[in-house]
Amino acid sequence: MEAPTWAAYAVAWLVTITLVLISSHLRRRKLNLPPGPKPWPIIGNFNLLGSHPHRSLHELSKKYGPVMMVRLGSVPALVGSSVEMAKLCLKTHDLVFADRPKTAAGKYVTYNYSNITWSQYGPYWRQARRIFLMELFSAKRLESYEYIRVEELNSFPRGMYEHSLTCKAIPLKDHLSTLSMNVISRMALGKRYLDEGESSIMMPDEFQKMIDEVFLLNGVFNLGDWIPCLKYFDVQGYVTRMKSLAKKLDRFLDHVLDEHNSRREKEKQNWVAKDMVDVLLELAGDPTLEVKLETIGVKALIEDLIAGGTESSTVTLEWAMSELLKQPRIIAKAVEELDSVIGKERWVQEKDIQNLTYIRAIVKETMRLHPVVPMLVPRLAREDVQVKGYDIPKGTIVLVNTFSSQRDPNVYERPEEFWPERFIGMNIDVKGQDFELLPFGSGRRMCPGYSLGLKVIESGLANLLHGFTWKLPNNMRPEDLNMEEIFGLSNPKKIPLTAFIEPRLDYHLFKP
Repeated sequence: MEAPTWAAYAVAWLVTITLVLISSHLRRRKLNLPPGPKPWPIIGNFNLLGSHPHRSLHELSKKYGPVMMVRLGSVPALVGSSVEMAKLCLKTHDLVFADRPKTAAGKYVTYNYSNITWSQYGPYWRQARRIFLMELFSAKRLESYEYIRVEELNSFPRGMYEHSLTCKAIPLKDHLSTLSMNVISRMALGKRYLDEGESSIMMPDEFQKMIDEVFLLNGVFNLGDWIPCLKYFDVQGYVTRMKSLAKKLDRFLDHVLDEHNSRREKEKQNWVAKDMVDVLLELAGDPTLEVKLETIGVKALIEDLIAGGTESSTVTLEWAMSELLKQPRIIAKAVEELDSVIGKERWVQEKDIQNLTYIRAIVKETMRLHPVVPMLVPRLAREDVQVKGYDIPKGTIVLVNTFSSQRDPNVYERPEEFWPERFIGMNIDVKGQDFELLPFGSGRRMCPGYSLGLKVIESGLANLLHGFTWKLPNNMRPEDLNMEEIFGLSNPKKIPLTAFIEPRLDYHLFKP
């Protein structure tokens, strides 16, 4: 019998490949994909995403609807832009969409996907989530650290008062960043790591730039993540910045761990965990953990604590005060509530917030109109699934655009207007169960530290309004206040807010 020739083998391979391609093509044709703009070869729909992708996708959703499919390079992405779609993605199909895409930011900035934000769905992530919920942010632990928040919230207006004596406009973001960092630094790291001095590892302005870079680079669309042929070229320069940022973060975190390990070694048998880093180091030595917590894992989780504990409160409070300065009537109404409930002889405390209905409404309205994370951190479909009758293939990126869903005209009257009164009598909270308002996300991937962030935001805003009267600088008209934003993982103001302040409480309340 004559052996098959190479030509015969080649024909057989060609026929096989052709059948596979035809089968794949027919399968794709049978898929009922959501509507969306026609993609270009190689770049997909990147040509339609401007400098603010959440706004670009918001406009596209007006044409294609709240369930939309776009192409990020070669990768399909499901975009949910309504309250209903947020619920479907984050609750109904929460488990299917529980994974994360592997991006350059996750690789370089978070120790190869070792933090809770970018780690893949599986045993390591589930363990990290349990650590955050049961150990670091349990109600008991947060209560034990209340004295820290009280001390820092009392120190916060004193620093602003001292600045006001210079008769210069106050750079609000600087003071908000100091408040947020001091709170989380003392709770997580055991002390104020950014007090200026010879022993300081990093100056406050340098640290703030580092945190800003963390959120910017974790949120940008790095073309190499989505277009394979660009993966090794870094055409936007983002990967170079990520690597540089990683070195700065690692230097800071090494310093933190060295100090904590040194104290542990010195105190030996008398050592007890005093802060969140101590808890993580203690868990790292626990042989019963399902997945061993390595040093890089400890560093990545500390990074989560620091970044998450500073950004949400700083960004939200700056947006809140910007909106209030555009509408003095809202400030007047808030101050009236504060004088009635609190009086003018003391500062607002955490326990008072439940009685400050209008203050809480202002916070919710700020979170609605200016979500800290306008597009929730991307999820990834772990398997094929149907959403509203459409086929969503395994490997699809899932983007929940809260910038759109929180402007849903079917839910909110006058959705583009800053109007806190809409939340008076409306039973909507921010704990992830009401999909009309999702500042901290929802489902398995919801921010585990939301309760701490909310405490600092509500108490901080109350005392900003309780302690001072506010005025825009240089006779600026409210309508001229710049409200542009910067897109990243978070959504801060492009031009930081400055304002003149004067004390409205007795001077003795501003003294140490």
